[in-house]
Amino acid sequence: MKTDNLLLKFFLFAYLIVFFGYLLGPLLVMSVTAFNSPEFPRMTPWECLTFEWFDVLANDDRILNGLKNSLIVGFGTVILSVTMGLAGALLLTQIWPRMRATYYTIVIAPILIPGVVLGISTLVFWDRVNIMLGLSNESFLHNGIFLTILGQSTFIASYCMLVFVARLQRFDEGLTEAALDLGATNVQAFRKILLPFMKPAIGSAAVLAFLASFENYNTTTFTFGKFPTLTIELAQKVRYGINPSISSLAFIIIALTVLGALIHEAYKRKQQLAVANGAPVSEVMGGVKLPKIFRGNPAAIVLVLLALGGASTIWFAQVYSPDQCIEQVREQKQIEIQKKIDAIKEKRRQEMLKRQQEQSSSGTTNTAPKATNPGAGAFGGVFAPKNLDTETPDKGSEKKSTNPGAGAFGGVFAPQNLNKEKTED
Repeated sequence: MKTDNLLLKFFLFAYLIVFFGYLLGPLLVMSVTAFNSPEFPRMTPWECLTFEWFDVLANDDRILNGLKNSLIVGFGTVILSVTMGLAGALLLTQIWPRMRATYYTIVIAPILIPGVVLGISTLVFWDRVNIMLGLSNESFLHNGIFLTILGQSTFIASYCMLVFVARLQRFDEGLTEAALDLGATNVQAFRKILLPFMKPAIGSAAVLAFLASFENYNTTTFTFGKFPTLTIELAQKVRYGINPSISSLAFIIIALTVLGALIHEAYKRKQQLAVANGAPVSEVMGGVKLPKIFRGNPAAIVLVLLALGGASTIWFAQVYSPDQCIEQVREQKQIEIQKKIDAIKEKRRQEMLKRQQEQSSSGTTNTAPKATNPGAGAFGGVFAPKNLDTETPDKGSEKKSTNPGAGAFGGVFAPQNLNKEKTED
């Protein structure tokens, strides 16, 4: 039994390592590359600790412009999506029960539609509306930010509605009815009773909408126009080569997300503990009394922590200089390259010496008798050029003719034979 328990713990531990390594490994590697000095994001070999890539990121106009556009689009999407989601959730509770399932399916449908389709349909639809209204191509309907907010809100509002529906399922409608019976108007009942109850859901939906808008790429690709968001800029930079400044941006985003999640989790746990004990939250926090501006205001705490973190990072970056380390690494690389070149030259020289030794040894040990008729081959040298000369008869040994030029007819046609015949006559 003990062996089985140890084996089970071993597999459970191995599974957790693989699971969290798969989830967090890429984030960890990318964060580390933000502090390594090579110009390409890599973790190994480690060269020098540097903050240079944060400075490169701070001076990258395209990244900063994309970040600004993402923040504008994110806040616009939060306002529109939360409003639409809350309205959709409230309507779902008030609609005729037979139509509730149909209405719910229609409102949730954008979640199932691919972002590419939503982006194209948003672009085409609002372009038709722009033409129908007789507006120019420079109108707000062709503005990239406006179209991007509309396109993203079409499906992010559905996520927000799911959050509100889950919250509304725990709402006691008798409170609203009691307020109406006591003379409150519908607006007052909504503002005094329902809205405070929905406050946590509104905060959760706002965070969800902002994060979904900030990382959206598929829909934004078709709607950004002249205002590219951060994801669009990053995708375009990756095509032409990246440097660790992108890793530094990822590190900042990861650090802010983790910090915000930890603060929120700590705040919620303290609040739950206070509620469970029936004591105020300040008493449960162990006597640590925050200044009045920070009480119940996590955003102020986050801002202070960010300011402290940023100030300490800037101070350390001013004090620490990686130039000497980078110069040493450069010299070390040159030495390694020179060693490789020398090794290649030595290898070639050794090969050449070996080849020469083989050639010289083959020349001294070749004691085979020389052929009497070298080059004769299998055909006895019949095609050798000099054989033509040997077949030609020797001019010295050729017997001279007694009547040269007589030929086969005995020189009967020679011109001097006519003179001989005349003299005989």
